[in-house]
Amino acid sequence: MLTRRHFIASGAALFSTAIAGPTLAAATSLREQWAAWDAQVTPPDYDPWTSNPWGVHPRFLPHLVEAKPGLVPGDIHVDAIARYLYHIRADGTAMRYGVAIARGNLYEPGVYTIRRKARWPSWTPTKSMIERNPEYAQWADGMPPGPGNALGSRALYLFVGNRDTYLRIHGTPYPRSIGGRASSGCVRMIMPHINDLYEEVEIGATAFLYRPEELVTAQS
Repeated sequence: MLTRRHFIASGAALFSTAIAGPTLAAATSLREQWAAWDAQVTPPDYDPWTSNPWGVHPRFLPHLVEAKPGLVPGDIHVDAIARYLYHIRADGTAMRYGVAIARGNLYEPGVYTIRRKARWPSWTPTKSMIERNPEYAQWADGMPPGPGNALGSRALYLFVGNRDTYLRIHGTPYPRSIGGRASSGCVRMIMPHINDLYEEVEIGATAFLYRPEELVTAQS
């Protein structure tokens, strides 16, 4: 249980030559699509500190705050009460972002390892998600990536050991949900905010999701 104490060869070359052109073209096309989607979800003249076309409470915009001493740089801490995510920096500060957490008992506090990162991921609802939300059945074979995808523009995949928990920290096409309880288990962020966070998070970082009944924050 997490408590306040834990917080805060030549032949091969021939084959390579044959496939390099199409593969490179496909990768370039994909990057161009990603860039177009990033532009679509990012406000004009975006300033992370002040841009707020989503109309969320100003406290959920990114803030640089002082971190509690002893926290490990690179780790993520999610305060489920205040609806904040903290990313600890090497200089003793933390970047704080507003988040939404899961509805009811779907929120799963614990200690996780980020073992995968993805830009513009696809999303496939689990069987239990479809049982709770039958409308998800249309996406049983997967929802293609894009600005309307449930995982948004970026996703950080949470594992316990080598087991994928199917919990994510991800962007959302529903930014007005930030500050509330809205998801089926994941931690949601505004897409431009998680785009910024994504660049700073390393594979292997630890993510601490704290119980909603306990207050655990960096000093701010």
